[in-house]
Amino acid sequence: MKKIVFIFLAFSMVSLNISAQENGLTDMRNSRYAIQVNTPMGSVHWTNGFWGNRFKMVADTALWSMWKIWNDPKISHGFRNFEIAAGDAKGSHIGAPFLDGDMYKWLEACAAVYAVTKNPKLNHLMDHFIHEIAKAQRADGYIHTPVLIEERNEGLGDSGIDNTVIGIKTGSGHQKGALANRLNFETYNLGHLMTAGIIHKRVTGENTLFRCAKKSADFLCDLLQNSRSMLARNAICPSHYMGVAEMYRETGDTRYLRLLEELVDIRDSVKNGEDHNQDRIPFRQQYEATGHAVRANYLYAGVADLYAETGEKQLEKNLTSIWNDIASHKIYITGGCGALYDGVSPDGTSYDQSLIQQVHQAYGRKYQLPNETSHNETCAQVGQLLFSWRMFEVTGQGKYLDMLENELYNGILPGISLDGKRYFFTQALRKDKNFPYTLRWPKERQSWISCFCCPPNTVRTLAEAQEYAYSVNKDGRELSVTLYGANELKTKDLYIEQTTGYPWDGKIVLTLKSTPKRLKTIRLHIPGWAHGYSVTVNQSRQPSAGDWAVLTRNWKKGDQIELNLPMDVVFMEANPLVEEDKNQVAVKRGPIVYCLEGCDIEGRKNINDVIIPTDMKLDVSQTTIAGVPMDVLDGEAILSSQPEWNSEELYRPVSSQLKRVHVRLIPYYAWGNRGNEDMTVWMNVER
Repeated sequence: MKKIVFIFLAFSMVSLNISAQENGLTDMRNSRYAIQVNTPMGSVHWTNGFWGNRFKMVADTALWSMWKIWNDPKISHGFRNFEIAAGDAKGSHIGAPFLDGDMYKWLEACAAVYAVTKNPKLNHLMDHFIHEIAKAQRADGYIHTPVLIEERNEGLGDSGIDNTVIGIKTGSGHQKGALANRLNFETYNLGHLMTAGIIHKRVTGENTLFRCAKKSADFLCDLLQNSRSMLARNAICPSHYMGVAEMYRETGDTRYLRLLEELVDIRDSVKNGEDHNQDRIPFRQQYEATGHAVRANYLYAGVADLYAETGEKQLEKNLTSIWNDIASHKIYITGGCGALYDGVSPDGTSYDQSLIQQVHQAYGRKYQLPNETSHNETCAQVGQLLFSWRMFEVTGQGKYLDMLENELYNGILPGISLDGKRYFFTQALRKDKNFPYTLRWPKERQSWISCFCCPPNTVRTLAEAQEYAYSVNKDGRELSVTLYGANELKTKDLYIEQTTGYPWDGKIVLTLKSTPKRLKTIRLHIPGWAHGYSVTVNQSRQPSAGDWAVLTRNWKKGDQIELNLPMDVVFMEANPLVEEDKNQVAVKRGPIVYCLEGCDIEGRKNINDVIIPTDMKLDVSQTTIAGVPMDVLDGEAILSSQPEWNSEELYRPVSSQLKRVHVRLIPYYAWGNRGNEDMTVWMNVER
């Protein structure tokens, strides 16, 4: 197979036909129960427009800005930990135990960008980091820099111990020993190493990082045989489920499929499990989303990977029910997942106080969706995207793409500043300067966060967004357009150009530059918010109904498809059981959720005093924030003019005067880029 060669705006054809689909982001071409398959990595690139702008931000700024953080031990110690573990520097480990995994995510982002740009400087940087990973990894495949550094500093390095022994500890019961503490997140880190190694191999054709990834998977296989209970106990935030699944797909080695099956099954053997880690009851008895949202969504995505290989009907029932529970009861309009900072498990409780199960960063009860105190860790939204994409691959249903689109625009993109240098850990739907206490995580983006898991997760997801633009069925007769944006898709015998101003403009034009004879059907995903769309082929109107526009014909070079999606401004309300959103509205246009910042109220009035009439006319206009173009909504709202609340007042008589005031709504992903401003997604309504 020829290597893929690209630059950002122009690239050569991938030496693959449409039916092969090797080297996709999730390579399910041989998965028995997958219906849809990724296009090869690098075969799609954004040409311009919204996602072209965001990809350029990632490629030109975010990756390199983050490397400066990794490479400065005064800030993060991330890369220095690998250097110490490899014996190339002296010192002790500093930072969170999952910092290794965070760097692997960043490395995967680099590989995804390299698939498109073929930037030699980026390739050199990846090799620099990979060298330290390979040098630090033990012969048995174990790699976790806190433990490796401790071993080296205690004279237990390569020359002092037998590296072929599984799970070597620095001392009996030592909390810094391998797999001694489940909160060391070792298997989580190994999962991200597997994913990064596989993606790097698919993009570059090189095996150095992949060999490290495979050794880590072999370590888990050996651990399953020698210390099954320890492996079960360390199934926390299980990114390794997805990693092992993809290792099976990459190698065809059935050991990894058996490992994946066992990884899911051994969760049921955990004693005194809890909802917080989704192991209180056996997985096949779980029908609702519960507990820590990141851990939950990673688990669900990994089990979806298992279902794609085995087709077990019970797993399908569990996954479908859990996803529906999230979508119908437990997710914010922005795609935010995990409403609760802290709480108590709704089900794993008892009147015996000693048995009450605490949860944090968690899915709460149905309709429990606070705005000011919403947690919504960005990693949870990434996990939901991974879950939803896999559910789409095994079902072909458009509702999962609706979720994916919402997560990209409104759940994940807000996690990074428009300039690509600052990040959110949590994502609130309201910020009020008068809020009476300080939350654990700030509502202003930071360049460095002590828990740095979300920034590289955000960057890798945005770097891979183009990989969600198309999918094919296994025989190559059907192509699905799954995410819109100005792009080009090129494989050996298929070349499609997509031109559009989406998400600001609903007109999408697909031009077939070349097409194989076996391609008979092109499906266009119709988002759930798009009512009254139209489709033409070569200017001939086509029937339109449902969540897919299905076009079947003998396609030829020059054929042109035009899809027009309505881009109306829509006022949204929440189920009245969502107490915080009663008598309030949110605003959407197309896939974009909008919000109100204090600086966009005439006279800079309090966000709580603004009232949105349901007959309010909102005009679309174009502006830039932090140099990034976007559509904003301008209109005349009602301002309730009343005195500021006294901090000692809890209640008071209603007394207000109403007047008209100009407001501007901006995309939610863009808030917080103009200083420390109050913000709200949900606004008071006048019906």
